[in-house]
Amino acid sequence: MGRHRGKYAEGPSDRSRRRRGRGSAVAALAAAMVIVVGLAVAGVYMFGQGDGCGSSDIELNVAVSPELAPALADLAGDFNDEEHTVDNHCVRASVREADSADVAFQITGSGATTGDTDSHVWIPDSSVWPRLVQSQAGDAVITETGTSVARSPLVVAELAEYADDQEETTWTDVVPTGAPGEETDRVVRVVDPTRSSSGLATLYLLNGALEEASPDADTFNAQMTAALQALHRGTSADEDSAFLALSGGNAEAPPVMVMSEQAVWRYNTAHTDAAAQPSYLDDGTYFLDYPYIVRSEDSEITRAAEVFRASVRSEAAAERLLDEGFRGPEGELDGGVLTEDAGFRAEQPTELPAPSEGSITELTRFWNQLKMDSRVLTIVDVSGSMLAEVPGTGLTRMQVAGAASAEGLQMFSDSSELGLWEFSTNVNNNLHYQEVAPIRELQATDDSGSEHRDVLGAALQAMQPLPEGDTALYETYLAAYQEMSRTYRPDRTNVILMLTDGDNDNPGGMELDELMSQLESMSSPSRPIPIITIAFGPDVRNLEPLQRIAAATGGAAYMTEDPTEIGDIFLQAFSLRIVTEEEEE
Repeated sequence: MGRHRGKYAEGPSDRSRRRRGRGSAVAALAAAMVIVVGLAVAGVYMFGQGDGCGSSDIELNVAVSPELAPALADLAGDFNDEEHTVDNHCVRASVREADSADVAFQITGSGATTGDTDSHVWIPDSSVWPRLVQSQAGDAVITETGTSVARSPLVVAELAEYADDQEETTWTDVVPTGAPGEETDRVVRVVDPTRSSSGLATLYLLNGALEEASPDADTFNAQMTAALQALHRGTSADEDSAFLALSGGNAEAPPVMVMSEQAVWRYNTAHTDAAAQPSYLDDGTYFLDYPYIVRSEDSEITRAAEVFRASVRSEAAAERLLDEGFRGPEGELDGGVLTEDAGFRAEQPTELPAPSEGSITELTRFWNQLKMDSRVLTIVDVSGSMLAEVPGTGLTRMQVAGAASAEGLQMFSDSSELGLWEFSTNVNNNLHYQEVAPIRELQATDDSGSEHRDVLGAALQAMQPLPEGDTALYETYLAAYQEMSRTYRPDRTNVILMLTDGDNDNPGGMELDELMSQLESMSSPSRPIPIITIAFGPDVRNLEPLQRIAAATGGAAYMTEDPTEIGDIFLQAFSLRIVTEEEEE
């Protein structure tokens, strides 16, 4: 953890106490008295002007989240005019904007940064950033003071002209969690969670809601995967681009955006012709809490930081912050700023606990794993049994599998790479498999100008079973693994996806033990190529061989008698990408 944590802790309110759980009011008051007495002995004049400034000033560099900077700059100007002193030297606070992620990544060295991130005081938009620093850079000087400079709850915003009277009630109502093809036309937008507190908090809120609602781990993983994919499609690199996308929404695909209440106010002041309306969800929300963090151990600087902290907690400072659309420490707001006519509510939403350091790390890993583009070789069974009709559909197994696979294409980003094989027995001279479409980016175009995504979709729909064909499953597995090993891309998730309606059926062909031996000799933990098999239909009688193959490659095997369930299984298979490291081990 960061050093000297809690050195400046002030007595929290009842609300803060419930949220943070940091001891009793008596203990907090006693600690505050000790601080005040100690500072007084050191000659710090906190609550008024001193006897004048000495020959030199103490320059206090304050880095502030951009949306808070205008108000803090005004407060710093008033503070400097009042000539507060430490040891007979005037404290001069200098406020500048600093992206919260930039500061955190500069301290931890875990990401790219831009601009100057050094400061004596740091006021990020959320406590998630200092917690992230403390978990990744234990020697960093990160002193929490217990002060929340301002507060703003996360809400769901939608253009007022397209807002539905039937508002969402929970976080799981906001983001689609269904199988491919079941998503709504609406685009849910967040700012990149690796750089945004509101984006990361959205993942956290969804994670908690789905954990509570899911009956088992498989259901949770599948629904969380669907939600993450939906958010990936609506991710913006920064707030400005997210605002631009929101303002350009239309009735055909009205976007919604997860943002802070104060961000809705800022958006509306800049987009009067396309105002947004906030929605407050019934299952609670997370608050941006703008913590006051000290990043210095120098005695003079830390005492100057305490003087400025007292100033920004004054009644006059609180009024200035409310003018900018923030809430106060007890949830109070200025009804003339956050107006009911614009959809804002005076009543403070129910506050949910903030994410822990472990949750932050895990959710970021989930996000990054799904963000990594896929490289998938899809192999489809075209044996004679695929001509059988699926009861109640009027369609053959081949038709249902092709349609489900085409829907599964929606799960992949345009820059993902996919290829298609078909297999049975002797489909390509003496080979039991053949390439239908090469592995290419879905957004790539062929000589006729057709996108590869469309080429694959058409090929899946047009596949025809071989009436006399059997199921040379093991030879096809081996050939696919050899091809994916030869063309392995370390910057992508390399996967083999097999769809079959039967067990291995190729008299005189490769046996399971030989396949397992070959896979063992080729596989490498540093170059994983999981094999995922979806076996469907009543002809699949033995899942155990497919499970052995999956276990040997880090994949999975699924079986269902109903091919119409393939879409849901796609989600379960894709959720392997967010399996925890502990489960992988």
